[in-house]
Amino acid sequence: MDNLYLFAILAGTRVAVDAGEVEAVVRLTDISPVPGMGAHVAGLSALRSRVLTIVDVAAIVHGRPTPSDQRGLAIIADISGHSYGLMLDSVSDICRVPEGAVPLRGQLDSAWAPYASAIVEHDGHPWLLVSLSAFIESASAAQAA
Repeated sequence: MDNLYLFAILAGTRVAVDAGEVEAVVRLTDISPVPGMGAHVAGLSALRSRVLTIVDVAAIVHGRPTPSDQRGLAIIADISGHSYGLMLDSVSDICRVPEGAVPLRGQLDSAWAPYASAIVEHDGHPWLLVSLSAFIESASAAQAA
């Protein structure tokens, strides 16, 4: 583990993502809605001749979809052989944190508990270390139920 993290705002919360999970961060252009899908699936989009499933993380975490005029950026990730774009609010930085992650302490908002595994300190702030695959797995499990 090289302690390289992407620092971003996801669903209104400061998060860190292990850079090994991130393929790219892109600006979203056209998102085509998919009828019959859960609120967490914003739609489909194309990137370099690939079809991406665009996932609205705010809808997963808070149960409220992101307004379409605020869908600007996405983290691109390959999860279980499928290409996803996980919508985010903004990107702060990508850098190494020599100390790495520290265990979660104190109370954590229950909405984030399934996705956060630790805390990464950066620029004097705590950032929740989240797993992108955890968002996809929990949304898939909820839709299957």
